[in-house]
Amino acid sequence: MTSWLVIIVLVLLSIAVWQLTKIFDLTQVGGQANKTQVADDKDNNVQGYLMFGFLAFIYIFTIYGLLKWGHFVLSNPASEHGKEIDRLMNITWVLIFIVQAVTQVLLHYFAFKYRGKKDQKALYFADNSRLEVIWSVIPAVVLAGLILYGLYAWTNIMFVNEKTEKVMVVELYAKQFQWEARYSGADNVLGKANVRYIEGVNTLGVDMDDPNAQDDKTATGELHLPKGVKVLFKFRSQDVLHSAYFPHFRAQMNCVPGMVTQFAFTPTITTVEMRADGDMIKKVEHINKLRSDKSKKLVAEGKAALDPYVFDYLLLCNKICGPSHYNMQMKVVIDEPQDFKKWIDSQKTLAQAVKEDKASKEAPAEAPKATPAAADTTKVVAQLVKK
Repeated sequence: MTSWLVIIVLVLLSIAVWQLTKIFDLTQVGGQANKTQVADDKDNNVQGYLMFGFLAFIYIFTIYGLLKWGHFVLSNPASEHGKEIDRLMNITWVLIFIVQAVTQVLLHYFAFKYRGKKDQKALYFADNSRLEVIWSVIPAVVLAGLILYGLYAWTNIMFVNEKTEKVMVVELYAKQFQWEARYSGADNVLGKANVRYIEGVNTLGVDMDDPNAQDDKTATGELHLPKGVKVLFKFRSQDVLHSAYFPHFRAQMNCVPGMVTQFAFTPTITTVEMRADGDMIKKVEHINKLRSDKSKKLVAEGKAALDPYVFDYLLLCNKICGPSHYNMQMKVVIDEPQDFKKWIDSQKTLAQAVKEDKASKEAPAEAPKATPAAADTTKVVAQLVKK
């Protein structure tokens, strides 16, 4: 309702301004108004000064934005390659700000300096080889440097040799609107999978005849990972295009139906350690202050208050995959290696879960005990049969 009220007020305000301009035009009747639709020196001066005003607006808003929303930027990456990603991003931002500052100043300054004046003619020349070399070579060199640095970082992050490197293989299975994880077990090899095998508790479609699948373990509520161990993720999708996004680990990879994609990273900060980080403590305090203010309003309306926020790593879907896309997330817990081993050892294998599921379905149903009324009915039927 409030949104509609704001829209109505804006529409009425626009109509009022339009009517005021018409009234202003009527007051100029008989005056020497410029009706030629051709800009004169006064118009050009106004436009020149407006260019300076817009330049000031750009920089004031940029500085305000950095001060106002700069704290929302994630700091302290929790993966080994995260620092490299942040370094590449910071270099890019610095270059953008420098180029933007120089070009915008020159653009608006020259727009003012060479604004139109009466009887002034512009100097025209067909080309200037020196200028063309400067504004072509410099951007090309800078962009080439960024691209080469980016390719170098990307190759270091993405290239994983499963035969020589010690990695833990984990599959992430995306479907509307849920994530499921599968751990490769002691052999560190995932069993084959296909959607045709999806049945009962085997929601990932794992081929249970594959020997490599016998020690695979699954998880749906939480994704546990050990600190300091390189994890190679294999991504699959059951239905539409999803995107596995680990913001704090600076990792993202598309999950494409019909194919397997992969990404690897090494977690470096446990969940407990990140909760004790100074920047994270400030963010959590800020969030809980907002939640506290919101809770006061909810309680006043007779509703339940919001629970305090506790930081957790999250796996998110970064593609708009349907109406519940916003809710497609999975809690990620980074444990110390010994704690992770305790957790993974407590999980049953998929083969065991499938076996128990089949046994429960194949077990004969217990015959219901006959009630007195049912026993009487049985006797009557038996007597009728004898007759």
